[in-house]
Formats: sequence, C-alpha cells, structure tokens
Amino acid sequence: MAKRLKIAFVASEVASAQDALTRLSARYGAVNPDAADVIVALGGDGFMLDTLHKMQHLSVPVYGMNRGTVGFLMNGYNEDALDVRLAAAEEEVINPLSMQAECRDGTIHNALAINEVSLLRAGQQAAKLRITVDGKLRLEELVCDGAMISTPAGSTAYNYSAHGPILPIGSDVLALTAVAPFRPRRWRGALLPKTSVVRFDVLEPEKRPVMAGADSQPVRDVVSVEIRSEPTVSHRIMFDPGHGLEERLIREQFS
Repeated sequence: MAKRLKIAFVASEVASAQDALTRLSARYGAVNPDAADVIVALGGDGFMLDTLHKMQHLSVPVYGMNRGTVGFLMNGYNEDALDVRLAAAEEEVINPLSMQAECRDGTIHNALAINEVSLLRAGQQAAKLRITVDGKLRLEELVCDGAMISTPAGSTAYNYSAHGPILPIGSDVLALTAVAPFRPRRWRGALLPKTSVVRFDVLEPEKRPVMAGADSQPVRDVVSVEIRSEPTVSHRIMFDPGHGLEERLIREQFS
C-alpha cells in the first residue's frame, strides 16, 4: 500500500479559498507545513508567490489550486481525488532572482523574486536609468517609466504586459524589458544569460525618484539596484501531468 501523503493546506483570505480550506482539511486531513510532504496553496498567483517565499526554508513542493483569477501558477480546482492528483503531479524547479537595492539614505535592501525585479518611476517625470551588465556599461541612459529583469517563470506576468518576450521554462535566459521607453525610442530590451549580473543606476534620483520591487515588494527612493539569478535557492512547484509551466508558456503564445 502506498504511503499516504501528509498535506498542509494554506489559503488566501478570500471567501472561496477559506471555504475550500475548511472542506479539504476535513476530507483529507491536514498537518502543519513543517511536517508535510506537500503544501497545497488555495488562492491566486499572488498568493502562490507569497507561499513559495514563506515556505522556502522547508524545501517542500507546493501544489496550487486556483481560487483566484488568472491562476497561471495554479492547477484547476477540484476537491475529488486530490491524493491521486498529488501522487501523479509533475514537479518544476525554478531559481529566483536576488535583488540588492541601495536607497538615497544609504540603506541596503535584499530580497528574492520568483517572477521579476522591477524599477518604476515614483514621480511625475520619467525615470533615467543607466544599465551595466557584468561590469560593462551597456546603456548610458534609458528614459522610461521603468524597467525589469524577468525569469522564464515570470515572463508571462508583468514582463509580458510590458511587451517583453515569453521565455521557455528550461532556458538559461533572463529578459530585460523596458516599461514605456521614451529614449532610445526603438530600444526593445534584451535577452541575457542567466548568469548575468545586471546593475541599474538611477540618474537624477532627487528629481526623478524611482522605486524597486521584488515580486511587488516595494523599496522606495533607490539609487542603484543589482540583480542576479540565485542558483542556491530552489522553489519546487507541482502541476498536473501535461499542464506544467513549459506547456503553459507555449499555450500562452497561441492564445
């Protein structure tokens, strides 16, 4: 007889997720996350990202069921045969981005991002950014509403809304995408090796303030932001067979 999986259920605050939490916990039993074989996250993509960050230290796979809107990182919601679905699920392992941001007051902020690290103007005027890749100056001045570095897993999120490319999940590539670029007018961003270290320096930060975000965790009044992939940290995400990230990324391009 196969060993029964120990499941921890976590849910967002929305009513549909809380209702699902109550029913599934009663039906399948529930343990604390630190005693679980798998964590089932009930909510939307934002809650899934939050769960992955919070449970990172446990190295336990997370299986999401959509109780939100888009649910790109989630599986379809169905209360039946959950134990069978979990046993058959396929696992994807992704590495986050590491962000180190320096603020005008000299403070340093470090954070991890599964989807993207973004810089956005925080005032009325466009941001002015200088871009350096692996210590080499690549763009002296980008005038824009913002810019971001995206992972393959996050390439269909904010990056795609900003007309950035969708990246295959297995590719060792990062997307550098501008948000509403003004100058250079025809600049469309860049594809960079996963090993790249990208630095943004904010020009005229007093006049043109900029905020940075790692998966929407805001840091205000930044003067520089350095971003790199973090291979020492891995997030394990589970999907129903045939519905993994690679298939979803391909399907998104034909929708």
